[in-house]
Amino acid sequence: MDYKKAGVDIEAGYKSVELMKKFVQATTRPEVMGGIGGFSGAFSAKAFKDMEDPVLLSGTDGVGTKLKLAMIMDRHDTIGIDCVAMCVNDVACAGGEPLFFLDYIACGKNYPEKIAEIVKGVAEGCLQSESALIGGETAEMPGFYPVDEYDLAGFSVGVVDRKDLITGETLCAGDVLIGMASSGVHSNGFSLVRKVFEKEMTKEGLSTYYDELGGTLGDVLIAPTRIYVKALKEVKKAGVRVKACSHITGGGFYENVPRMLKEGTRAVIRKDSYPVPPIFGMMQKKGEIDEKIMYNTFNMGIGMVLAVDPADAEKTMEAVRAAGDTPYVIGAIEAGDKGVTLC
Repeated sequence: MDYKKAGVDIEAGYKSVELMKKFVQATTRPEVMGGIGGFSGAFSAKAFKDMEDPVLLSGTDGVGTKLKLAMIMDRHDTIGIDCVAMCVNDVACAGGEPLFFLDYIACGKNYPEKIAEIVKGVAEGCLQSESALIGGETAEMPGFYPVDEYDLAGFSVGVVDRKDLITGETLCAGDVLIGMASSGVHSNGFSLVRKVFEKEMTKEGLSTYYDELGGTLGDVLIAPTRIYVKALKEVKKAGVRVKACSHITGGGFYENVPRMLKEGTRAVIRKDSYPVPPIFGMMQKKGEIDEKIMYNTFNMGIGMVLAVDPADAEKTMEAVRAAGDTPYVIGAIEAGDKGVTLC
């Protein structure tokens, strides 16, 4: 008896590392110390040595049941972008610059080429967020996961000077709410998505083209989560002070927008102020889902919401566009009970 007969292939693990090296190396930053394969990832503090009062920020998350979609479609090259996005967007939401990322993959059987494809996506997410992939772990767990299944999670560490933290403390009535377009469903609510499209959750069903979607169901659903790090950097570079920020993830508008508010302020968002991607209308109709549940589950086309002074609204829009994102003025802050009104 040996480890391989027990279901863990150490040689496959070595091969996975070799295959992923080129993707990891592409994400390096000047502060990265050492290479892949060490017991820990090292990152020099020189990235923030000139800050007055550096504050470290962190975000951790997984991809959730969107992974089921990747497994059915046997497409694993973008799911890593989702994992990075869910973490770095949270760091950026507080005004931080993501510095480095680590991932964790647990699988029933280590197929090196598949693991390398997953890490390729993680590396792409790191490139998009200008953060370094400095380490990770691949755990082969036979008997715990089916041989063709895996889970993916990770975490990001970032930094911000305390004076630049986005806290919502200066929020006031009259501030403008700017929403940045999402790339689709992102990586939340997929348990409901899979229930609505239960009969279509096959390779054939997900390959079906829909005119109203402008693509196959699978392509639209698996589209990776948008990363907003560059957009927020451009806004800061433009000299705009973002007063409050919300990453629209699980819980949609109703749970996430109030998290950016201070007591005595209320966000009022106009639902007709931006185009809602067709996939959400299709899901709502097919699943007979109440509209409030839709806005309490999904991003409905807006992945990030910023609150800025009215005088900075146009400058913010220009900066977001310069980063390649699409902004909309979606509402405003009013005095009132802390919460959000969708009208």
